[in-house]
Amino acid sequence: MNPPVPPALTALVRRLRHLEIRIRKAVEAQLQGDFHSVFKGTGLEFDDVRLYQYGDEVRAIDWNVSSKGHGTFVKTYKEEKEQQVLVLLDVSASQQVGDGQRRKLDVGRDIAGLLALSAARQGSPLGLLAFSDQKELYLPPGKGPRAAYVLIQRLFALQPASRRTAVGAGIRQALSLLKRRSLVLLISDFIDLNYERELTMLAQRHDLIVVQLLAPHERQFPALGIVPLHDAETGQVRWVNTSSASFRARYEATARQHEAQIANICRRHRTGFLALSTEGDFVPQLVGLFRHRNQQGSRG
Repeated sequence: MNPPVPPALTALVRRLRHLEIRIRKAVEAQLQGDFHSVFKGTGLEFDDVRLYQYGDEVRAIDWNVSSKGHGTFVKTYKEEKEQQVLVLLDVSASQQVGDGQRRKLDVGRDIAGLLALSAARQGSPLGLLAFSDQKELYLPPGKGPRAAYVLIQRLFALQPASRRTAVGAGIRQALSLLKRRSLVLLISDFIDLNYERELTMLAQRHDLIVVQLLAPHERQFPALGIVPLHDAETGQVRWVNTSSASFRARYEATARQHEAQIANICRRHRTGFLALSTEGDFVPQLVGLFRHRNQQGSRG
């Protein structure tokens, strides 16, 4: 006789099945023709060496091989057919904010689940690194449905040990784990400081896509009078007059500056960027981002 299944596990399995059905419908109805090459590389990878021929570029010479005295050799390259994928997901306490129905964390987990199932269908290796100000969960890239289901189950069951954010530290962890060029999807609200250096390194070494998660009232705070504002990460509480014109102007200006900062960083490094709100359906925007990425890759 099999032991009874715990109610919490039954609820999780039901939620995962609902997620899979919704994602499969999205893939079949909205992503056809646009998602098939998500996991294809956009660059070149080393293939072999051959003897130098007149007209070859000097910078293509493989000096290590040529120094052995058997002639001058140049490196040859081939188009990357497949990339290893890593979802780098912020799971700190600020991700618990949302629009009342969905939190930023819910959107981030849905995106990770969508990519995991899509990668499984295409036989592409996909892994996950969930971080706060420390490594909360790491699953190395794996292939197939089993790896995808394990990733989704572990991610949805994750209870982060820390509430704080350190985007720079999360990126450094990813850089130490990735041994070859990969497609990295960095998902965070980027409510943090001093991460530009690490983000630049990640963009230089890997094929990077940045997704910034936003909640509606983080852009425009509702006028609720004098209310306590609770910092989800530090636990501090301060009372603020949210109906004050000066408060609302400062709040909205800070929000615009915050959104523009990460967008400008990505623009400088020619990195894919998408700002997603917890309101509405994120799938069409994600499709548009990958379509643009694939078009750039084909032109390159």
